[in-house]
Amino acid sequence: MEMKTVGFIGTGLMGQGMVRNLMKAGYDVTVYNRTKEKAQELLDEGAHWADSLAACAKDKDVVFTIVGYPTEVEAVYFGPGGVLENASPGTVLIDMSTSMPELAVRIAAAAKERGSEALDAPVTGGQKGAREGTLTIMVGGEKEVFERALPLLEAMGEVVRYHGRAGNGQHCKTMNQIGVAGALTALCEIVAYSEAVGMDAAEVIETLRNGSSGSRQMVIYSAKILAKDETPSFYLKHYVKDLKIAVSESESRGRSLPQTKCALGMYETLMERGYGDSGIHTLFRYYEK
Repeated sequence: MEMKTVGFIGTGLMGQGMVRNLMKAGYDVTVYNRTKEKAQELLDEGAHWADSLAACAKDKDVVFTIVGYPTEVEAVYFGPGGVLENASPGTVLIDMSTSMPELAVRIAAAAKERGSEALDAPVTGGQKGAREGTLTIMVGGEKEVFERALPLLEAMGEVVRYHGRAGNGQHCKTMNQIGVAGALTALCEIVAYSEAVGMDAAEVIETLRNGSSGSRQMVIYSAKILAKDETPSFYLKHYVKDLKIAVSESESRGRSLPQTKCALGMYETLMERGYGDSGIHTLFRYYEK
């Protein structure tokens, strides 16, 4: 069955671009956000407004959610007036937040009990990827549901990949965040080393970016780091949450992630210094004298 009507919950840094790309692809989108002002541009462009979670979930073919923390995901789905109790039978529920794999499993089971289906489909690519429709989307859940939802996911993402059972999309996103931690730490240390020995960090990065030490993080964030620009495309406070998930998930299975745990400690220090609403690349502040 073709899915045409969409509910979209969460119109923050990522959600706005994602909604625009769904509308460009011809979907009829209704949005809900705790602060209506943050959705106003989308409403001006043709999105419909729902004044509650319940209204956004009701009578939709598919409902997307992208919010900040697992506690918010749980409240959106399981709380009073939430998505699960208001979605119509047959609705596909797709959480694109970065959250706990176990919570994704619970949502999938609860959705099935109510006659719906659920996918966990976290994303990477930042605000730019959300705006340009070039996100990488990692999906867990039943394959048949994934295949039905694929056209909508492809409206928002350039790489959309199925990873098996419920929760596996979240596991894949957690591994992505582990990789980001290593690359960003290395980038900030390259800049710190350059400054320590009196070399031009911009020239060093230009030399290294296409070599064996180059990374996507170097391409995306080096200019901001060199300019001491803290503007977020992904909030540092949300990244702390992601790294905590990585450490917790691995340690619960008897595996240690020492590099990720070290990076988490560095980011927690920056949180204590008040950088929570800055971008994740603000890690460069940790290395300042």
